[in-house]
Amino acid sequence: MSQIESLDLSHNNLSASFSVAYNNLSGKCPQKITQFSTFDENSYQGNLFLNCTLPLLTPKPPLRPTTSDDGDDDGEDGFIDMESFYASSGVSFIMVLLIIASVLYVNPYWKQAWFYYVGVTITGCYYFVVDHLPVPTRYKVWELRI
Repeated sequence: MSQIESLDLSHNNLSASFSVAYNNLSGKCPQKITQFSTFDENSYQGNLFLNCTLPLLTPKPPLRPTTSDDGDDDGEDGFIDMESFYASSGVSFIMVLLIIASVLYVNPYWKQAWFYYVGVTITGCYYFVVDHLPVPTRYKVWELRI
């Protein structure tokens, strides 16, 4: 491909990056319009005889703010350390379950009241579903009047 002068790859739905770095190219770089405006200077580097007047790259801001060096996340910019959030939520959930289980184990009156409440709640949910969900017509019981 040392004799190639042009390359047309149109209508191929390509989604690749463009780099002609270190190819000993010479001449003038393409104008920074349309697709060529998305290429940075790294795409042309290493070509000593290529005349490119590209603007200097400006670093893109990070998607998330970096945490401070002291490890203290005081909630700046409204971000939460999600690992700590999930860990503390999980530990709190397990602690609540253990406390409820230990109280019910120690106090038989509360255990009886708890199981009564759970039974009433389950029964209430069952009758709510039975009363409020539509029954398909093939399951309806038709009343015969004689």
